[in-house]
Amino acid sequence: MMQQPIYTSLKVNNEIELCEVNDEECKKLIEKAFLQNRISYYVRWTKASFFSKRQNCIICVNDNSKEAAEEIVRSICDEAGYQVKFLLRQSQNNYL
Repeated sequence: MMQQPIYTSLKVNNEIELCEVNDEECKKLIEKAFLQNRISYYVRWTKASFFSKRQNCIICVNDNSKEAAEEIVRSICDEAGYQVKFLLRQSQNNYL
């Protein structure tokens, strides 16, 4: 009988685009809360358009922590009144 490594059944590249944020202070609060709650994330910056010099960032998390991350972002934004656009879609990663 051949043994399978424990990592064989793990799903990889299952990140979702959780939300889009355009306020730097809001992004920092979300990052701090994610670190305190041990939620893995990454930030992807969107390209600024010709008409708008402001860059937005998209915060991506693992699909397994989607509910906890969404709850954290909603609580931060509702409390402080930040505008956040929830995307909740599969991340379009182009690694190659």
